[in-house]
Amino acid sequence: MELSVPAEYGYVVLSSIIGGLLVNFFLIFNVGAARKKHNVKYPALYSPTNEQFNCVQRAHQNYLENIAFFLLPGLFGGVLHPLLATAFNVTYLLGRIMYALGYYTGDPEKRQRGVFYVIGFLGNIILAGKFGLTLAGWL
Repeated sequence: MELSVPAEYGYVVLSSIIGGLLVNFFLIFNVGAARKKHNVKYPALYSPTNEQFNCVQRAHQNYLENIAFFLLPGLFGGVLHPLLATAFNVTYLLGRIMYALGYYTGDPEKRQRGVFYVIGFLGNIILAGKFGLTLAGWL
């Protein structure tokens, strides 16, 4: 199989790399603001007494724990289906923002408002699987 990258692949790069960084910066900014507001000093990752801060920090930590699982499937799956992968990337990123905003309320259950990010995640897993099967000559 000859591999060529479609022009629309630029949207995949923009939505995954640039979009992913922008969401990360949003989360970093909010952790910094919460540190200042709740007087949580470095190097403490979490506060032993302030659940509100811990929820803000946990939203960011969860994003970081999952970033590779977001980036790689979208980048691979986008080679064959760049616009669909871009739509899945945007869905994932918007879901992660809603997830964080729900977490920021101090009620961890409200993070479920953004659980639709899983649609973007699973969509790109399927696209990456199709890409791998195509490269292997099975499709």
